Amino acid sequence: MGSSRYSIDHYLKLKVSDDKLTAWMTLEEWDDSFAFTLDDITHFLRANGVIFGLQQKNLAALAASPQSFRNMLMTVAAGSPPRDGKDGSVRLLFDLESSARQPKILEDGTVDFREMTRIHNVNQGDRIAERILAEEGAPGMNVKGEPITCKRGKEARLKIGKNVMANPEQTVLVASISGVISLTDGDKINVFPIYEVNGDVDYNIGNIDFVGSVVIRGNVRSGFRVKASGDIRVTGGVEAAELIADGSIEISGGILGQNKGMVKAGKTIKSSFVQEGRVEAGEDVVVSQSIMHSIIRAGRAVVCTSAKGLIVGGTIQAGERVEARTVGNSLSTVTVIEVGVLPERRNELLSLRSQVKESTEALRKTEQALALLDPLAASGQLSMEKMALRIKLGHTKRKTVEEINAMKERLLELETLQEQSNAAVVEVASIIYGGAKIVMGRYTRFVKDPVSRVKFRIVDGDIGMFTGN
Repeated sequence: MGSSRYSIDHYLKLKVSDDKLTAWMTLEEWDDSFAFTLDDITHFLRANGVIFGLQQKNLAALAASPQSFRNMLMTVAAGSPPRDGKDGSVRLLFDLESSARQPKILEDGTVDFREMTRIHNVNQGDRIAERILAEEGAPGMNVKGEPITCKRGKEARLKIGKNVMANPEQTVLVASISGVISLTDGDKINVFPIYEVNGDVDYNIGNIDFVGSVVIRGNVRSGFRVKASGDIRVTGGVEAAELIADGSIEISGGILGQNKGMVKAGKTIKSSFVQEGRVEAGEDVVVSQSIMHSIIRAGRAVVCTSAKGLIVGGTIQAGERVEARTVGNSLSTVTVIEVGVLPERRNELLSLRSQVKESTEALRKTEQALALLDPLAASGQLSMEKMALRIKLGHTKRKTVEEINAMKERLLELETLQEQSNAAVVEVASIIYGGAKIVMGRYTRFVKDPVSRVKFRIVDGDIGMFTGN
């Protein structure tokens, strides 16, 4: 050690961050007798508990030329933060959104949907999805040499629908019949048989209710009903008819609903236009030309953005966002756009909260009863009747715990969705006319004059309007 007038801690002051991931040193006092070697400084740090991630280069510079670091904060140790594991995921081995199924947009802005009715056939035994495992993550270490735990990624689950089988390890999903892949509500993966109609659904065909996917190479006439547990594809148009699918619905010729029909899908609905229609989708409603005087509800988004993308009249409701090229018209036709959490989600949230409360109370009573019976069982003092009761209570407890966990998981999902309502957005690429009404959560904004290229979103407890690109 050099012949300094004071001990090292008179000159050097050490500061460690709250998360203990960084240590800094500052040279506060200085006189010409300061002389400490790299070893002295390292020893000082160790004596103060800083032992990991020492920045040798900085320490050497400090020992060699202390005066150039006066009153400067120098990083002397850096811990390694933990790396959380990546969540697992499920990968479809068939690209359901492949480019072959994107409609071709023609020069005049109309859409050629003929390419869209390619069906995704699979054969029995084909692998259709695989589960990618979550990653462990890597623990970190702070400058004091204490390990910092990391979070393991959350495992994904294969959501098994109809006519598919998983291997024992639950890592691969295989088709158990030949048919068409269909994703239904809750991202369940199914393979359904196909029912094809070469022509219109009219009096010659009658209503269709099929446990599978339906392809109609024609129109669906007024008053008829097509129901499918998979997807529905229509190459023609849909009149005032009822189409209900657990999966997705694609309509090449558009919907002329006359305010009577209903088109409802668990997943996504795609159509070239909707006029006086009622349309409900669990996820997205994608319309290539126009939505006129219709009632549209989408769990996620309503998108109408092509060269003709026009929304006029009616009510559009979406969980997260609405995108259009033009909204309303120069006649100031009332057009309502509501974005944010859908009412049924809000209701589900409230009823789930009270169910969790009730179930937790029931669980408490079950546990109390078991607490009285368990000691008696241990000392063999239970009658057959009481034994049976104890077994029954044990079963009830397990079931209630499972139910509570499932409800809490769903609550978390719903609460996340509710938080997202603050990220709700309405985006108009060309022009929005007076007569439009924007509703987001609890807030409402009326558009009085036409505005070009505009976005609406919630800012500081109100609906803000942002113009420009």
